[in-house]
Amino acid sequence: MKKFMNRAETLVAESLAGFVAAHERLVAFGADRKFIRRRSLRPGKVALISGGGAGHEPMHVGFVGKGMLDAACTGHVFTSPTPDQIIAAIRETDGGEGCLLIVKNYDGDVMNFEMAAELAGAEHRIATVIVRDDVNPGGSKRSQGRRGVAGTLVVEKLLGAAAEAGWRLDELSALGEDLNGRIRTVGVSLRGVTVPDTERETFVLHENEMEMGVGIHGEPGRARVKFATADEIVETMLEAILSDLAPDQSDKLLLFINGFGGTPVSELYLAYNCARARLARLGVTVARSLVGTYVTSLDMAGLSVTVARLEERELSLWDAPADTAALRW
Repeated sequence: MKKFMNRAETLVAESLAGFVAAHERLVAFGADRKFIRRRSLRPGKVALISGGGAGHEPMHVGFVGKGMLDAACTGHVFTSPTPDQIIAAIRETDGGEGCLLIVKNYDGDVMNFEMAAELAGAEHRIATVIVRDDVNPGGSKRSQGRRGVAGTLVVEKLLGAAAEAGWRLDELSALGEDLNGRIRTVGVSLRGVTVPDTERETFVLHENEMEMGVGIHGEPGRARVKFATADEIVETMLEAILSDLAPDQSDKLLLFINGFGGTPVSELYLAYNCARARLARLGVTVARSLVGTYVTSLDMAGLSVTVARLEERELSLWDAPADTAALRW
């Protein structure tokens, strides 16, 4: 598999350098290039910090900016950032109101962010929200319990807007924990991931197969099933989400169709059309929508469906201005 790179071991550093150069109005490198931060930090607000392995772009670096994150720490491909990266981000972005760490529920991410919080906790007020939006509660080789996947974007947008509006650290932490019960995601893949170090696919599917319930680290799904039409695939995904989320006709939903990196935009909108029609037949209200490639797994051909039950205050937070490289309104 051919890739645009010089050497696998320098791919992440070169990519991040290009990202900062392309979006220099919005972002800058932190100390020793250990993380990427908002170019103009705002004192007097809670700082939001997230991160994870490379390979998920534009998450998380693409969400750094006004109305979302103050900093993002990036590790090697599918490898958690180190505690010293996270500590450096805490020290540089804390404007006096503390730091909220937003962490996807993967073992490496949780361990390293918790270690950083413990080491920096004597000097800074720190709270942590662990995102668990995967519809399957059974965990995986990389996580205990529900994984943090595309719903992480929703959490970062809502908490980012709330922090911008002046919410306190304890209020942000409480909202993040509450959102965990109201956001669910299912992913499906038509092709495995090609990791730069090996240039081999992480799993191989036959022409009539797909992986249902995939995460965002190239791992196989919960089940290998027969390939089907888009309507059938999306209906299966929605059934899993709705049986867990159990919305009623008074709920206002956010519907988010996310590409994994190798899926054409036209197919994402087709999937959105399938999901929107299915939800309309059930009589539930889609109040907000997002379609695009935001939370990726390198070049995986596939997509995820995320549904969130949002209250009026959260719809307002979703609508609040954001000025980041990947999400802007």
